[in-house]
Amino acid sequence: MTRPRPLVPRGDPADSVRVVGEFGVIARVLARSGAARVAEVGPGDDAAVLRTPDGRVVATTDVLVEGRHFRRDWSSAEDIGHKAAAANLADVAAMGATATALLVGLACPPDTSTTWLEGVAAGLAAECAPLGAAVVGGDTVSAAPDSGAVVLSVTALGDLGGRAPVLRSGARPGDVLALAGRLGWSACGLAVLRRGFTSPAAAVAAHRRPAPPYAAGPAAAEAGATAMCDVSDGLLADAGHLAQDSGVLIDVDRAALVRATLELPGPLQQVATALGGDPIAWVLAGGEDHALLATFPAGADLPEGWRTIGTVREAPDGPGVRVGGEPAEAVAAAVGAEGTGHAHFR
Repeated sequence: MTRPRPLVPRGDPADSVRVVGEFGVIARVLARSGAARVAEVGPGDDAAVLRTPDGRVVATTDVLVEGRHFRRDWSSAEDIGHKAAAANLADVAAMGATATALLVGLACPPDTSTTWLEGVAAGLAAECAPLGAAVVGGDTVSAAPDSGAVVLSVTALGDLGGRAPVLRSGARPGDVLALAGRLGWSACGLAVLRRGFTSPAAAVAAHRRPAPPYAAGPAAAEAGATAMCDVSDGLLADAGHLAQDSGVLIDVDRAALVRATLELPGPLQQVATALGGDPIAWVLAGGEDHALLATFPAGADLPEGWRTIGTVREAPDGPGVRVGGEPAEAVAAAVGAEGTGHAHFR
């Protein structure tokens, strides 16, 4: 029988994954993972056991790779934990569900600090706690020592509460397009960090720790939303996914979008002025804010926090996105955005 290695004292300079060992790391991380309301059997066995009041489980996964999705010189361990959780919890909310639990897979070099991993666990737990969710299991493996990169794979589970899931494919001509949450802030913070600065602090914090409007997802489902998705790659890009899946044309009202996102002076305008750019570029194409985008029947009362920013139309020439009647690609190029949003492998 393999026995867990004893924990290394916190002050030991050799407090690394290699020295502490797999089970020591797991013990330290779990001590900071919190508790999920639906967990009947939590971490410690071969698998967790969760109660599913609705009888259905919403499941989604994201992978975060160091150097691509986060940098340790830009973000604290707690920041990275918050960000990893938010990316998945927002997807659950976009289905109209409430998150219940996370499963986390970790690959890290043997010299990774266990204190740093504890920080990631604390960030994951803090992001989940207001929802009554927590990390209930996962796996740890050694990454290639010469890669130096940490990889986090997070799976979120959620409960629909008796509601039908809200899909991307339900938008209908005549619906209104609405937004909950903020846009452009993470991209603005990234632009600041890339230039070696850390202010405005609000923009940098938005990149380090997104603030998805989790409650807006179930509220939209209750209010009869016909389609919904989270904005992880950029407004235009994700509206494009919704339009394609629904077979419709989505037309964003630029004036309404500006009122919803840039009406009050703030860090986006401040940074854009300093860089000689247009803040609407971040709003249209910036990702990782994890706002929610949904369509509702015309005349529907939108839930609190939702703002109308466009309309859904027939698509005689094929599904797509326009801004004030103009092709999304042309508008994005005109304001200096790098395409309509993030695309992997591009």
